[in-house]
Amino acid sequence: MPKYVQEHILNQDTYMAWKHSHKEQTRERILASAARLFTEHGFEQISIDQVMTDAKLTRGAFYAHFTSKSALYREAIQTAANNSISLLPPTPSHTELAERYLSPEHVKGHGRRCPLAFLVTDISQRDNEVRDTYTSTFQGMVRLLESGGLCREKALQQAVLMVGGVAIGRALNDDDLINEMLQSCRPHAEI
Repeated sequence: MPKYVQEHILNQDTYMAWKHSHKEQTRERILASAARLFTEHGFEQISIDQVMTDAKLTRGAFYAHFTSKSALYREAIQTAANNSISLLPPTPSHTELAERYLSPEHVKGHGRRCPLAFLVTDISQRDNEVRDTYTSTFQGMVRLLESGGLCREKALQQAVLMVGGVAIGRALNDDDLINEMLQSCRPHAEI
């Protein structure tokens, strides 16, 4: 913002509020692009330039928000998980959760992608900080299932079945087999 505007039109408090809000909006744009691109293509296939181009920002803006591509990846995992959860009703039943998660649409990546299933093979090759974020995200899924009334053991079983079902479905190239596998997983996830 030009200095004249800062000094003569906006008072300092208004300018600082605008500046903070603008910075947060820019950060959210970067994270939204990164979450989508990383869950679609993985860490190695996406560059900082691609994320910034998708967010319609310059590469220079990246370093005002993140110290490295790995730092962006960690936060993008959390953003992708939060985006997936935001599509759910406030208190989804286990059946509803299983039907949405174990759907051909989710496997194909239509809509928001859960980073637990979409990045499962990518994470093992990343640093411990990224793996910590993935672990925390998985624990969040287990807690979500527990909050619906499942004991920890059943919540872990359901999380593994759902994430594994989608991850394997993504690796297959036979739509009939994918649908058959998802249908066979759903009743076991609808605890």
